Amino acid sequence: MLSHSEILEASILIVDDQESNILLLEQLLSDAGYTHVSSTMNPQEVCALHRHNSYDLILLDLQMPVMDGFQVMEGLKTNTTDAYLPVLVLTAQPGHKLRALQAGAKDFISKPFDLVEVKTRIHNMLEVRLLYKKLENYSKELEQTVLERTAELRESEARYRSLTELASDWYWEQDEEMNFTKVSGPVLEMLGIQVDNLAGDHGGISDTGWNEAERALLQERIAARQPFLDFVFSRTNTDGSQQRFQVSGEPMFNRSSRFIGYRGIGIELTGK
Repeated sequence: MLSHSEILEASILIVDDQESNILLLEQLLSDAGYTHVSSTMNPQEVCALHRHNSYDLILLDLQMPVMDGFQVMEGLKTNTTDAYLPVLVLTAQPGHKLRALQAGAKDFISKPFDLVEVKTRIHNMLEVRLLYKKLENYSKELEQTVLERTAELRESEARYRSLTELASDWYWEQDEEMNFTKVSGPVLEMLGIQVDNLAGDHGGISDTGWNEAERALLQERIAARQPFLDFVFSRTNTDGSQQRFQVSGEPMFNRSSRFIGYRGIGIELTGK
């Protein structure tokens, strides 16, 4: 929401070739409490003034020599930094009102001026204009926050991967069917995983030689979606040698709290 003081501090430009009209509007706005009001009798200056000052409201007379209000509005549309045309036209010609709105003006004030109507239309249009700017600024801030947060998450993930690689022999991820979807390190060779069969048949892990009691306990924890820390299991190879491994893992869930797999780290204990 906007405070009353925010509206009164809005920047306003009066454009009219009649000095008497400018003086009347300046006095009216001053009496109403507006503090940032400027004016020009030269319509050719308006576009440059708006680019430099970014007015919250332009009170624009339509009938002026050399360059009329419609031409001024066409020029204002070239200001690519502001998609909103903050123009309230001043006209004594009823037929010009619809044309002005079609040209991009947001509202109009009829001449001769009804002072109550002038103050009301100016206040209402400024309220809309300032709310529009607040929304635009909020969108930009939100977009910047998202970009910064995304960069932080990527940096954090890179640090996490680096640390896990230093503290372990491999990093792994599995989907909800317990197929390996991502591995780093020599886990393929250690666990006997076929590289060309990584995503199928439980990641290509050989079923022979594993300690079934240990394996059953690990599968029980996985089925319960429980994390496990430093879990040790072993395998007897065909030549009679034994391998021992230690793994830690945690379940992964998406934004809808649906289980999507596990991730973790592992080391080979054999010979260590």
